[in-house]
Amino acid sequence: MAPSVPRTRAAAALRMKQIALDNQDRTIRRLRAQLATERRGLATTKKELEDTQVALEASHKVIAGLTEIGLSMSKKIERMKVKKQKVRANHVECHQKFQARIHEAEDSMQAQHFLIEALVDEKDSLLQTIQGLQEANNAPAPFDGDWEEESEEEPEEEEIEDIPLGEGEIDDE
Repeated sequence: MAPSVPRTRAAAALRMKQIALDNQDRTIRRLRAQLATERRGLATTKKELEDTQVALEASHKVIAGLTEIGLSMSKKIERMKVKKQKVRANHVECHQKFQARIHEAEDSMQAQHFLIEALVDEKDSLLQTIQGLQEANNAPAPFDGDWEEESEEEPEEEEIEDIPLGEGEIDDE
């Protein structure tokens, strides 16, 4: 039995080495399969990353465009605010000018009214003086029957007619 022992040991060792090699081979195949799976996952991830980067660049372009539009709108809004303030100031100035003109016209009308009242009073005074002198001289009154006092009614305002515009005329309204 002695001669078969070394062969058996060598065979067992060979068998153990073969089993170890088979195990390593299975491990290598399993690791290669995992590596292939990881490479596919990495390729998918890389593709997703590229897609995400393209989408991110597009988003940056859109954001930049919207920012530019926003800045342009802000400038337009500021210009409109300035224009609105100028228009408002111009409106206030025109309103004040018209109010001043209205007050001047009212003051002028009131002065004319006072002047007319003074003239009417002076006329009445002169008529009374003339009548007093006529009575003192026993002269006939020249104004009896020919003179009628005007009524104290206010004169009606004249209505302004609408004049139709002909061809070629300019309408300033």
